[in-house]
Amino acid sequence: MMKKLHILLLILCFITNIAIAQEVITGTVTDTSSEPLAGASIVEKGTSNGTVADFNGKYKITVKQGTTLVFSYIGFQSKEIIVKSSIINVTLASGEQLNEVQIVGSRSTKRTAIDTPVPVDVIDVAELATKNGNVEITQILQYAAPSFNATKQSGSDGADHIVPASLRGLGPDQTLVLINGKRRHQSSLVNIFGTRGRGNSGTDLNAIPAAAIKRIEVLRDGASAQYGSDAIAGVINIVLKDDTDGLTGGLTYGAYSTKVGGNYAKEIYDTQGEWEPELFNVEGKNRLDGKDKSFDGETTKLDLNYGVKIGEKGFINFTTELLSKEKTLRPSFDWRQGYGSAAVDGFNFMINASIPVTDNTEFYTFGGRNYKDTNANAFSRYAYIDGNPDDSDNRSVPSLYPNGFTPQITSIITDVSISTGLKHQMKNGWHVDFNNTFGKNNFHYYIKNSNNASMKDASPTDFDAGGHSLSQNTTGVDFNKYFEEAASGVNLAFGMEFRTENFLIFSGEEASYALYDEDGLPITNPATQTVAYDSNGEDLSGGSQGFPGYSPDNEVDRNRTNVGLYADAEFNLSESFLAAVAVRYENYSDFGSTFNYKLASRLKVNDNLSFRGSLSTGFRAPSLAQLYYNLIFTNIVGGTSLTSLLSANNSTVTKAFGIEQLKEEKAFNGSIGFTFKKDGFTATVDAYSISVDNRIILTDNFDASGLGIPGVEAAQFFANGVDTRTQGVDLVFTYNATLNRESSLNIGLIGNINDLKINKIHNGTLNEFTFFGPFSQAYLKAAAPDYKFGLNLGYKNKKFSANGVLTQFSQVKLQDFQWVDSPATNQAEANDLYAIATDVYKKAMTVDLNVSYEFSDALTFTIGGNNILNKYATPQFDGWTDQGGFADSVQMGSDGAYFFGRLSFKL
Repeated sequence: MMKKLHILLLILCFITNIAIAQEVITGTVTDTSSEPLAGASIVEKGTSNGTVADFNGKYKITVKQGTTLVFSYIGFQSKEIIVKSSIINVTLASGEQLNEVQIVGSRSTKRTAIDTPVPVDVIDVAELATKNGNVEITQILQYAAPSFNATKQSGSDGADHIVPASLRGLGPDQTLVLINGKRRHQSSLVNIFGTRGRGNSGTDLNAIPAAAIKRIEVLRDGASAQYGSDAIAGVINIVLKDDTDGLTGGLTYGAYSTKVGGNYAKEIYDTQGEWEPELFNVEGKNRLDGKDKSFDGETTKLDLNYGVKIGEKGFINFTTELLSKEKTLRPSFDWRQGYGSAAVDGFNFMINASIPVTDNTEFYTFGGRNYKDTNANAFSRYAYIDGNPDDSDNRSVPSLYPNGFTPQITSIITDVSISTGLKHQMKNGWHVDFNNTFGKNNFHYYIKNSNNASMKDASPTDFDAGGHSLSQNTTGVDFNKYFEEAASGVNLAFGMEFRTENFLIFSGEEASYALYDEDGLPITNPATQTVAYDSNGEDLSGGSQGFPGYSPDNEVDRNRTNVGLYADAEFNLSESFLAAVAVRYENYSDFGSTFNYKLASRLKVNDNLSFRGSLSTGFRAPSLAQLYYNLIFTNIVGGTSLTSLLSANNSTVTKAFGIEQLKEEKAFNGSIGFTFKKDGFTATVDAYSISVDNRIILTDNFDASGLGIPGVEAAQFFANGVDTRTQGVDLVFTYNATLNRESSLNIGLIGNINDLKINKIHNGTLNEFTFFGPFSQAYLKAAAPDYKFGLNLGYKNKKFSANGVLTQFSQVKLQDFQWVDSPATNQAEANDLYAIATDVYKKAMTVDLNVSYEFSDALTFTIGGNNILNKYATPQFDGWTDQGGFADSVQMGSDGAYFFGRLSFKL
């Protein structure tokens, strides 16, 4: 793949030498009273090329003759003018026209983000993706949305490959994701190891190429009554590009510094006394891959976007993206020699199109395919030492790996989607939208550099371990009309959805899951067969090390259907007061029905200041994965393995432990805040309180030695385990100013203050510390950090621009694996463990910086770095961290400083 990218770079350099005739256009933008409109927007239609008018209403922009310029200003009617001369003066009339702007959270077309009765962030991804060097959507949102959090994992199996993300501190599956306003399918992965979103399934945001995205709308408010299940925390709506003016693209290359800082080796020995484990990957030395490196995680991305018009109003827009990222390796112990983020080679393709059928009818379609080939290191296995059972690791076959080995969990992940529909405006003014959206996520595990110890010398080293898939098809029809003459404007909407879902687990090859007897046969009858053993007389473990494969007994093929009906209304009762109400009824084939409502309002005190608030109920249906997922897998605790059964919710084993059938999570969401805007300054402040009852969690490990399943020592289950309350405040402040005719300044401050409390644990008669102890509680709370603040600074002067981001992350507390190694059974034992098992990761600030220079209107070069001061989470030196390195992954990640360069072009 790297060779292909180098060839593409040569082609790109050749393309950018093509001359394109451009002309500087100047003029003034005023209102009907000849007053200048400072900050008016001037954009070349169908592109991201644009500027803003200065305090005198003057502007300058370079475009080709014959292109169309769009002049707009909030509160005024927009104008489109074809460029025929070098001076264009424009007068805009008052009376806002927003028929093409529809913000998530409101089905009214007469709404902007600042006017909504609930908080909505509108993030210009098209701009950010070309400037900050981040190649994935979760990375971009982490630093652009106040209460969005995503953390890359290491040593967490599937979570190494699909990044779990959360909004307002809730679970990955409690935020609904839309594409162009249509429901996006979730990943088939359910997170089961030490990770944010443990026990949850989320949507793979990184399966959508950043180059295909025009903007992202983040609705930070409960919206189940409007959009259905999963919208407890809010909604992320990804709006795809509709550019029609040729080809744009870019080539990005970056890498992470391996210099961590600090004298880790000395501190290890100082704190651990005589214990002297071998240390790996410290300052780029003694690496698992055998190389000394100053930089790793080399990342190369090529993205191309092409759009053309179809008729006067139609368009088709294509995006393709090629990504290659190598692994990172960071300080770790000898049982976790491969601590670091996963490698990925990926290819994305996305299409967005609209074709006018008549003046009142439009056919549209969008969708694409994402392919990822990923590779992550699992926990290392020691070399086997014959005759010394205290020091040997019989998970390693001596003839295959005399020095031990580090298994590689690789996967092929394919994500496909297609959405098609018709929009039509009837003669009576009603708009109707009929749509069908299909999506599927397929996650296939391949385990490499491993062995099945019970097969001894006959073991293969690579395994097809099987996998899982989730498909979803949603058919819906929506009706919408805005009544201009009713009160000061009324918007009515209603519709219905029919959704089907299918969850599959498919088995791998026999050697990936089977436990073999002393004759080399898979054990099918434990009563008559003896498990293979080593020369020390110890039983050998079965299945592929690193991740055991799915067996035919694990296979699942489950379906369900859902019918939803909704009604949504917004009443502008006066010029200053808006009230909104939404209701929704849904019925699921597998657990019953639910009814939810939402009330919201906004009061304009004057043209600058508004107050807003909302109350809503919400729900989230248990996912099919949570209902039917099952696997026998291995947890690594302090360097030793613990074989655990994750039992399906409908199994007899689960019922025998007293775990009830899963039911929906129920939520109550309240929000109150205000918005302020004056000249170039805007401010939004919103406080919220979200109570969720019967949240679905993954329990801790119960003793399962009496189940009679060969090798299984522990069992875990999905359960409606806890009631939580999350309270906090979101803050967004922005200021945009034109300093003079040729320079501008942008300042933004985003912040989130958050507090999550577990009000009740539904352990019934089961021991609370076994059911959902402090170890698991800490992961639930870590998804809701105490605070995050980001200061964004942007400056542009002629062809030069610079951007800086300072992000302050709060302290994070986790509980380490000592809780699993010696689980507490009462409060006194828990108090003792708190004293030694609490890992505190101190607050930290990261600094991002990038500068860009436009060599021409067709070519821009950007250079910069993220976390340039190389901040890491506070190291822990006791060896018990969940992910096995010197620290767990927290908000700023565990890869350190990243430096990049990007060449952007347009033709």
